[in-house]
Amino acid sequence: MIQTNGPLNKPPNRVLLVSIPRTASNLLVKVLNLPNQSNVHSNEKAGYFFYPGFVTAARGGYMEKPAEQWTNQEKEQVRATYQGCLDKIEECTSEAEEKNKMMFAKEHSFWMHPPASFQKKITGVHNEEFFNTFRVNTPEKYGSTRTYSPLNETIFSDEYLRSWQMIFIIRHPALTWPSFWRSMLKFSKEGIIDEDEVQGGTTMANMSMRWSRSLYDWNLHQDRRHAPPILDAYDLIHSPEVVIKFCEQAGMNSTALQFEWNCQADDSDHWASAQKVKEVATKTGVDERHIRASHIMLNTLSHSSGLLKDKTPEEVDISTEMVKWKAEFGDEVAGKIKKAVWDSMPDYEYMKARRVTV
Repeated sequence: MIQTNGPLNKPPNRVLLVSIPRTASNLLVKVLNLPNQSNVHSNEKAGYFFYPGFVTAARGGYMEKPAEQWTNQEKEQVRATYQGCLDKIEECTSEAEEKNKMMFAKEHSFWMHPPASFQKKITGVHNEEFFNTFRVNTPEKYGSTRTYSPLNETIFSDEYLRSWQMIFIIRHPALTWPSFWRSMLKFSKEGIIDEDEVQGGTTMANMSMRWSRSLYDWNLHQDRRHAPPILDAYDLIHSPEVVIKFCEQAGMNSTALQFEWNCQADDSDHWASAQKVKEVATKTGVDERHIRASHIMLNTLSHSSGLLKDKTPEEVDISTEMVKWKAEFGDEVAGKIKKAVWDSMPDYEYMKARRVTV
């Protein structure tokens, strides 16, 4: 197993937790206990700055649209939304700097990849002009030049990405992708997304670990001496000593970690009520659909008081799991999940072999 060399000599100014839906990333944030990390600053969601950008692209069906079919108005709408997301995270960074604290954000890896990257996955063709359509303008303090190395398929320049210390969380695809599909079905039932969006290509494109691996490989290419820390969800739940080491490598205080907490089910259920959702939406300006989606994704965590070890078993047999998927989703969807799982296994095994161990 490859082990990281620990944090840089100087504590990092910004930590970016790169995740994928249903990898226990919200559980990790709970364990990290950010409110009691005296040297850490974030927003109330501990990240999710780029969710609006991805939603704008996904809801318009743009992720599946070839470059030649885009109108200038559509391109500018998506790019402007990404730019707004960047501006928000920079505002939060400025707040952290004023407080002399580390900036922390959690983002799903594919949120930072534009439609051009999804098209490259579909066609195998890198359209540099199409990538340039979505790339955001970054503040001068990150450098007067903006370069984009071959491994960088994000909306950011290399210079901007280097301003973050990235850390990663992964989970076995046979546990991740059926859970993700289950969440998409709940989104559809709640009217957050259309049923066509559940079955569409964007959902399948998201069910991939290539987005996280490409960012991990980009980091290695930039600095081979310091491999970004990777935490497997199994170790998060079953090996506190690994979590402590992971936390320290991220430059955070391991004594603040929590592995038990008070169940927040009552608060969560109240927060999810129609009236409460409307109040939060009015106060924050966040779309009500986004608020309901957050509640769905946090439901299990909100009803827990600690680590649920049965959610992440040590051994995962894909053939056995396939029987469960057929019973729950039907043969067609089970087949899609199975393909996504097997397609993701090489990337998962690659990153798992490089995870933090003790």
